[in-house]
Amino acid sequence: MNKIALSSLCAAVLGLVISCSQPQQSNTLLIENIQGYSFNNERQLFRFKALAIKDGKVLATGDEQLATAYPHAERMDGQGKTLIPGIIDAHGHVSSLGYTLLSVDVRGLDSAQLAAKKVADYAAQKPQLQWIRGRGWNQVLWPDQQFPTAALLDSVIDDRPVWLERIDGHAGWANSAALRAAGIDANSVSPAGGEILRDADGNPTGVLIDNAMNLVSQVIPDPSEAEITVALDAVSTHLLSLGITSTHDAGVSAREHQLYRDLADSGKMQIRIYGMISSTDPDLEPILAAGHSRDQNDLYTARSIKIYTDGALGSRGAALLQPYADRPDHSGLLLTSEEELRQLVNLATKAGFQLAIHAIGDKGNRIALDEIEHAYNTIGGRELRHRIEHSQVVALSDIPRFKELDVIPSMQPTHATSDMNMAEERIGADRLKGAYAWRSFLNQGSRLVSGSDFPVELANPFDGIHAAVTRQNKQNQPEGGWISHEAMSIEETMRSFSIDAAWAAHQEESLGGLTDGKWADFILLDQDIYQVAPEDLWKTNVLETWLAGKRVFSAESEVTL
Repeated sequence: MNKIALSSLCAAVLGLVISCSQPQQSNTLLIENIQGYSFNNERQLFRFKALAIKDGKVLATGDEQLATAYPHAERMDGQGKTLIPGIIDAHGHVSSLGYTLLSVDVRGLDSAQLAAKKVADYAAQKPQLQWIRGRGWNQVLWPDQQFPTAALLDSVIDDRPVWLERIDGHAGWANSAALRAAGIDANSVSPAGGEILRDADGNPTGVLIDNAMNLVSQVIPDPSEAEITVALDAVSTHLLSLGITSTHDAGVSAREHQLYRDLADSGKMQIRIYGMISSTDPDLEPILAAGHSRDQNDLYTARSIKIYTDGALGSRGAALLQPYADRPDHSGLLLTSEEELRQLVNLATKAGFQLAIHAIGDKGNRIALDEIEHAYNTIGGRELRHRIEHSQVVALSDIPRFKELDVIPSMQPTHATSDMNMAEERIGADRLKGAYAWRSFLNQGSRLVSGSDFPVELANPFDGIHAAVTRQNKQNQPEGGWISHEAMSIEETMRSFSIDAAWAAHQEESLGGLTDGKWADFILLDQDIYQVAPEDLWKTNVLETWLAGKRVFSAESEVTL
């Protein structure tokens, strides 16, 4: 062999050795020049300047020298922007938000009259709709703070049924046409766990609380699969634009469960959903018998069921151990009987499904804790990571039980700033000591997770992040924060919206942080939330959202890609 041939052979062998010693780089993307933050698998915050991605997952994070390990990767300049894991909203209502985006929104209006006018304007533009539906009214914001009436809606629209859910979803406002469609009149009896509000003559006023809402909702035509898909598309686009890459859906119907599975299996699901199957669905038992659902891309997972103990504080449906301070003859509503609750807890636990129990009042929370403890002592299930959704007003003696029973407090920071103008009126100063008590849970070692409860609250996670850190509204009120000693740090807050939220869904191995092997779900922001003044956290804007290593939202185009 001549010298030239030998030299060529040596060069080829050397090239092969070098290529085999370097990471495979086909389809590798390297994002550089970023201010990166994430939590590692030990839940510790770390920083990085560059991120390498391949096949939708994180290859590595590092400093400026990371590029030397991937010389052939496609490179992207992050322009010094802040990059964090995609937000995981640990409690929302996907279909409800989707329908809200496609219906009339009466949130934040200053009077019942303004709400009625907006509904009438909407109805005039939608003559094809058989029912006019909406959500968002809140009588606490109105001058008289009184519940609205059917008569007011009748004065602006009486040719079609109107049904408007209160902002918290625990009360509904109907016009007379809707009451007639539901067969509700002076002789109607309030169902268990619900109340038909009446005037002095015993006639229905048009407002239905908690389980009484079913009297109307059951006569509203079910949405078609096409309508569910349109609603899901709308909510997915909206959430991705806000930086939310995954959400825990608190109350999935059997129809939605099957549709989500089909969309995920076909790769058409646009956002990650962790489903809590509604305990009231007639097909609950077959779903539990079929076992956990999970697709290979972690787009849809279901291994939890949603159960209600009580209603909401604003509508005085939250179950309290003692009567309401502003209604001494009333202690709230229990939406599920003790016997039925125990059956559901046992059914879910035996099937290996996590419990996600809605509990807002101190009685509701105590009942939930008691039933979980009873299950542990009789059939087990401690490893299932049971959750109490909201954990909103808790007796001081019951807070330690969350830690003792390994129960996750799944809480929503904006509830505190939304409720602060009425919470003390409802429950008095003494019971506030165990209300919205994030710091008390964290100090005892509970792993608190955060969400928004959309569409009860706006889905924007930076509203919740701001509320968690400051305990203030966007006008920086009250000064110093409301019950400020229960505030969270920015690091604790972001942990609750990422790695801990993933853990609460048994997904910490694949989601919640930007470490090797996890899905590359992340967002780019217009400001560094770890350095900005706390009062400016809510002003944060999402520039880009990435899911599984693909850009799915860009603020420049303001559309989901």
